[in-house]
Amino acid sequence: MAISDATTPCSALTDRQETGPITAGTVRRMSSLNLDDFTDLIERPDGGVRRDAEARRERQIVPPGALGRLDDLGEWLAAAQSAVPVRAIERPRVVLFAGDHGVAGLGVSARPAGSADELVRSVLDGASPVSVLARRLGVPVRVVDMALDCEPESLPDEVVRHRVRRGSGRIDVEDALTLEEAEAAFLAGVAVADEEADSGTDLVVLGDVSVGGTTAAAVLIAALCGTDASVVTGRGGRAIDDLAWMRKCAAVRDALRRARPVLGDQLQLLAAVGGADLAAITGFLLQSAARKTPVILDGVVSAACALVGQRVAFRAPDWWLAGQTSGEPAQAKAFDRMALEPLLDHGVTVGEGAGALLALPLVQAAAALAAELPEGPEKE
Repeated sequence: MAISDATTPCSALTDRQETGPITAGTVRRMSSLNLDDFTDLIERPDGGVRRDAEARRERQIVPPGALGRLDDLGEWLAAAQSAVPVRAIERPRVVLFAGDHGVAGLGVSARPAGSADELVRSVLDGASPVSVLARRLGVPVRVVDMALDCEPESLPDEVVRHRVRRGSGRIDVEDALTLEEAEAAFLAGVAVADEEADSGTDLVVLGDVSVGGTTAAAVLIAALCGTDASVVTGRGGRAIDDLAWMRKCAAVRDALRRARPVLGDQLQLLAAVGGADLAAITGFLLQSAARKTPVILDGVVSAACALVGQRVAFRAPDWWLAGQTSGEPAQAKAFDRMALEPLLDHGVTVGEGAGALLALPLVQAAAALAAELPEGPEKE
């Protein structure tokens, strides 16, 4: 059974007996998700098509290599689309997963704990950096609330309909989620990926809207890379002072002790030290790869989820681009582990997918050049 079957997008992951729509309640009655299925379901972008794209590039009037990274991007995109010449990116979408993290209550963030809903409202009102950029580029923005610490009635129904819980647990002393909640969040991410693929989205710019999310991301990356807390702890999008950084280091250290015993089970890892938004992003990334939808990653949170996804399915990173360098040490370590080279290094730390969205015109330019540059005369 293929996970890309639009009528039953999640059924390949479970051994459930009942039928009907998958909801958080349904997850509690089913057996544990079998994430190993993604290993078989995710294929690499078409290598034969990529070779055809490279051969076509060699025939074009501009010498191969003269366009630098744009050549590689055009060939990668052709392989992802299984199309030569490559098709233009016509229906990109920004998808942001939102949540609050209990660990923010320790003073590890420059923003007050439980205030991510204010950031979400700014995005919805068109007043955030990603909203301004998206308007300029003509890209729609979708926000998915997974664990905001606010009343669901305060936000539009299309934003809150996938919510799993109100805030994630304080990961230095308790699990972020129950295993059932982690399953529900993961499946919500799978469902969102299916919705985007089914609606014709041909490339996703992926980001997060969270308070405390960079702390959880640092823990995941430290656990999966086998490093200490101080190596991965950054200062966040709105830079924290030295005292807050030390509190953050201590929180990452304590959460890392809780993460190590469950390193062999990626869903349990997300439940222990991730959060509903991070579990959903991981599900979204894996299902997007299964549905052959390219994704541009933004900051450390999406990088951490991508690293978890790589542990689940080693071919999945071939469908993802590192949009930008955010300056977070954990992000750099995760991208290095996945052999992803960021497209941009412009010092944007605001999060919310803004930095990755700036990379979208570069990808679109690569597609246009690969498709529209004329071929030169045949060589004798």
